[in-house]
Amino acid sequence: MKLERRSLNWSPLLVCAAGLALGLSGCRALDYVTSRGPTKTAAKPNDGQPAGTVRPLPKPQIPSDQPIAGTDAMNRARILADQGMVAEAIKEFEKAIEENPLLTGAHMGLGEAAAKTGDLEKAESAFGKAATLEPKNFRAQFMHASVLQEMDRLNEAIRAYLRAINIRPDDFQANLNLGTAYLQSGEPQSALAYSKHAVELKPDDGPARANLGVVYQSLGRHEDAITEFQQAAELTELSPELLTNLADSYGRTKRYEEMVATLEQVVEMKPTAVAFERLGSGQFRLALYDQSLASFRKAAELDSNHYPAYNGVGVCLLQQWMSGGQNDVTLKQEAIRSLQRSLQIERNQPKVMELLGRWK
Repeated sequence: MKLERRSLNWSPLLVCAAGLALGLSGCRALDYVTSRGPTKTAAKPNDGQPAGTVRPLPKPQIPSDQPIAGTDAMNRARILADQGMVAEAIKEFEKAIEENPLLTGAHMGLGEAAAKTGDLEKAESAFGKAATLEPKNFRAQFMHASVLQEMDRLNEAIRAYLRAINIRPDDFQANLNLGTAYLQSGEPQSALAYSKHAVELKPDDGPARANLGVVYQSLGRHEDAITEFQQAAELTELSPELLTNLADSYGRTKRYEEMVATLEQVVEMKPTAVAFERLGSGQFRLALYDQSLASFRKAAELDSNHYPAYNGVGVCLLQQWMSGGQNDVTLKQEAIRSLQRSLQIERNQPKVMELLGRWK
């Protein structure tokens, strides 16, 4: 939520629209199916039947005017939550659960309130209990999966999303989130079907298109990735992350002019070391060596520990040295210093070590 850019030290766009009450959902606490728990029933008087008469046991009934245990506390908690009094709401939800441990709505309300405070452990426990009480409750399974994903417990989140999708196969958010969870787990092939289905369910959703683009990118299907990123760019606000992913796929398909043009947009929006280093790489492939060297130098200036930038500077200087007939020794010396600086930051670079061994 993945495309590997180890040389760039850059994590790709992950469109993770988890449906938590952490600000990503808009979930309402009144939608839950509520299990009926213990109630108090009055003893019935003797109905005058002779002793020893055998008759069928009456079907248990709960008087319509008899409240379910815990509902008063749960309703108070919901009012408090709606008023923004989250800490007080949590206490009331916990009181409701103490009175009636089988009250699914109280567990769900506690989970949402706890999530708002950032207490993911409490939220996970509450949503998990609700999901156990009502295995066919889509919302309980989905919310449990969402908080597990937030906690980076991805294998558990995936299983919970699968349970949710088993209940509602065509839920857009569940399919989208499951795709991103698989991506985060390094399983793009497993992510593909769910990410595609999310796009089928909402073709005009930009984040879903971008997410599918990252799936294709991770599978090496860069032409498909370009199509999805371009669609996403038309449907949502442009971001440096989206454009950087698009530029990367342009580069992987040797569409270097489009790569450079896209990265020029990126550095205008967010001038980072990574963006300038990638721009320098594209410019080098277009034989724009002076511009490439300037971009690599800018990347090193922005982040003195971004070792790919020093590799770029070194390669540009070696190219200048060789194209000038290998007469300017200072160019070669500066190139070697730049490559050595890169190795000081990251020693595991066999190609750079080979290059140094050849020209040092």
